[in-house]
Amino acid sequence: MTQKTIDRIRRFTEDRDWEQFHTPGNIAKSIVIEAAELLECFQWDEEEYDLGHVKEELADVLVYCRNMLDRLGLDEDEIVNAKMDQNERKYPVDKAKGRNDKYDKLG
Repeated sequence: MTQKTIDRIRRFTEDRDWEQFHTPGNIAKSIVIEAAELLECFQWDEEEYDLGHVKEELADVLVYCRNMLDRLGLDEDEIVNAKMDQNERKYPVDKAKGRNDKYDKLG
C-alpha cells in the first residue's frame, strides 16, 4: 500500500473522529465481518462472481487491516516478513511443493 493511500485512510478516519471507535477488538470484528462479506461473493458459484463486488469487499478488509496496524503501532512489512519466515520453515519447498497438507502432516 502506498504512503498516499495510507495517508488517505488515516485522514478519512481522523476527519470523522472515528479513532475513538477503533479499539483492537472492534477492528478485529470489522475485519471478520468484511471477510465474511467477501466470502459471500463466492457463496453459490466460485467461477461466476461479480469482480466489482469482490474488489469492494476486499478493499474493506484491507482498510480495516490498515486501521489495525495503526492502532497497534505495527509495521506491515515487518509482521508479514516475520510470518513468511515462519511459513518457510514450516513448509519447506522440498516437502510442501504441490501439496496442501498442513505442516504437521508433511512428514
